[in-house]
Amino acid sequence: MASTSETGHAKNMANFQELIAFVTAYGATYNPSKEALKIPQLNAMATTAETKLAEVISKNTAYNNAVNDRMITFSGLKALSTRLVNALQTTNAPKEKISDAKGFNRKLQGKRAAAIQTPTDPNAPVPKTISSSQQSYDQLIQHFAALVSVLQSENSYLPNENDLKLIALTTKQADLIAKNNAVTTAYINVNNSRIARNKTLYNPTTGLVDTALEVKKYVKSVFGNTSPEYAQVNGILFRNVKR
Repeated sequence: MASTSETGHAKNMANFQELIAFVTAYGATYNPSKEALKIPQLNAMATTAETKLAEVISKNTAYNNAVNDRMITFSGLKALSTRLVNALQTTNAPKEKISDAKGFNRKLQGKRAAAIQTPTDPNAPVPKTISSSQQSYDQLIQHFAALVSVLQSENSYLPNENDLKLIALTTKQADLIAKNNAVTTAYINVNNSRIARNKTLYNPTTGLVDTALEVKKYVKSVFGNTSPEYAQVNGILFRNVKR
């Protein structure tokens, strides 16, 4: 479901299109001297604003997809880590090395994780934790890398299971890093697109909302504050959302 702020942006856009339709219908009587209030400039602003709104939606979808991909990639990490420790215990590894591996596995396990919520709002911050123990994705990657390093240091660690082999583990580690970085990149992209949208809609004087308010003032000056024309446009509401 769209957030209140996103609905507000879309409503401003729809109202701006309605405003343009009214003043266009006034024909030659609507003839402001200010360039930004002329019909072609209003239409150009509407087109730009529509593009900016669409970019936020597109980049927010990419962000949510990146978050989902990361969740899937990390979902089996704790179970895998426990299997790795069990596999190490069946080798000739010294007890000290096994103890080190168990320590990193404990850090990976943390406490019981709460359900992970998929973000749908482009204004939401990047989710950094996945359990009640505040384990960050960055920390999980580090703990897993440390566990893999212990396994790499043990010559007798030679499992037959493909997903427990060192080559599979290094591939898994690289995938964890890539998926985590993808979320950060996607968040930066959607955040920047939101900034660009806000500048188009809400910049003082030059933004869509302030321009719409000036158009209404011009109509008032031409037709009068009691005119039916002004009543038409005065009822079209605009508000600064800036989120």
